[in-house]
Amino acid sequence: MSEVEIAETKAGNYFVANYPPFSFWNEGEKPFLLDALDRAPRTDSPLGLYLHIPFCRKRCHFCYFRVYTGVKAQEIRDYLDAALEEMDRYMGRAFIGDRKLAYIYFGGGTPSFLSTSQLEFLAGEMQKRLPWDDAEEITFECEPGTLTEKKLECIRRLGVTRLSLGVENFNPHILEVNGRAHRGEEIYRAYETAKALGFPQINIDLIAGMMDETEENWEACIDETISLSPDSVTIYQMEIPYNTTIYRQMKEAGRVVAPVADWETKRRWVSSAFARLQQAGYRIGSAYTAVKADREISFVYRDALWRGSDLLSLGVASFGHINGVHYQNDHDMDGYLERLGRDELPVYRALRPSEEELLVREFILQFKLGEVHPPYYQKKFGVDVREVFSEPLAQLREWGVLDEDTGETIRLTQSGLLEVDRLLHEFFLPQHRDVRYA
Repeated sequence: MSEVEIAETKAGNYFVANYPPFSFWNEGEKPFLLDALDRAPRTDSPLGLYLHIPFCRKRCHFCYFRVYTGVKAQEIRDYLDAALEEMDRYMGRAFIGDRKLAYIYFGGGTPSFLSTSQLEFLAGEMQKRLPWDDAEEITFECEPGTLTEKKLECIRRLGVTRLSLGVENFNPHILEVNGRAHRGEEIYRAYETAKALGFPQINIDLIAGMMDETEENWEACIDETISLSPDSVTIYQMEIPYNTTIYRQMKEAGRVVAPVADWETKRRWVSSAFARLQQAGYRIGSAYTAVKADREISFVYRDALWRGSDLLSLGVASFGHINGVHYQNDHDMDGYLERLGRDELPVYRALRPSEEELLVREFILQFKLGEVHPPYYQKKFGVDVREVFSEPLAQLREWGVLDEDTGETIRLTQSGLLEVDRLLHEFFLPQHRDVRYA
């Protein structure tokens, strides 16, 4: 990777979600996962649980997750039964030990697509297997248009502590062009109802650089966000992975450049948004988040995952991490259900990273917070990261994106934080560079 970057947005994965790259995960390493399940857990590793709910009212044009639309109630119930059956396959395995769930994440798709009766059934059955009464955080992703007062009351009763609203934009035209199902009035109704119900933390997701986004509209979106005053704001920069509707349309039209804002514009918009949020009483929590500065706001799921904690992941296409081994479930519903029907775990690929790869993983993911702390890596991995990563750190210093380098902290500049996913590739091991990420 060079300092000069082509500004246009092209197809591919920009966001670094894990390491080593997903393209290196394979079916041949599944036995390592089976071994990991039967080992006692590390004493310093909390246990989390992720459940993928793959149903949506519509498929967004930029979405690259495994989702299904137009499903019937019985199909949903069959899926929930399958996820619970999958959960049963893990109960009693050594990796759980006597640990209780520290955090839970309901992701999608659209978890709030489920009805109140479906949610109550699911949560009740899950808690029979692994109670979450003592969990520090329970996150629940929502599409505003699926939320009613009754459903929000149900979600609150389930113990959800962090409600994440997939707003993305407030403009009805931009929502329509990008394939979002909800509209502006549904955003405000859902937010105000959730606020009145007293959720401990409400997060709003925005995406900078969607199709037809303009400077004026982006500023208006930040105006609206500040007016609502959520506890936290997550801002992603629009990317176009290969398995999206936008990419398919690009391919059919013979286009290389995506019909969205270029990277320079997206970073400028995010920079402006963060600056305005800071003026409004927020602090920057990571490359993507701003949180209320006067409150103790945390994101346990993110922080635990980026520190290598165990994540029992359930459902079609979901990603997990047990005793140092990565795994992903079958990415197709039929395959997922068939594996369970054969009395198997529905895992189709895995990877056992080396100690060096685990170090790289934790270093680059935690760098997304804006700074890393060498003593942490010295204690956990027994290495001085300044020596291990001397060359990429020197490169970042030469590019002017490394702000501070003391005995306790290595910190990125604000501009470096805005393009951190691009910079992280400098820390990849040679065999993982210049290859397809996913």
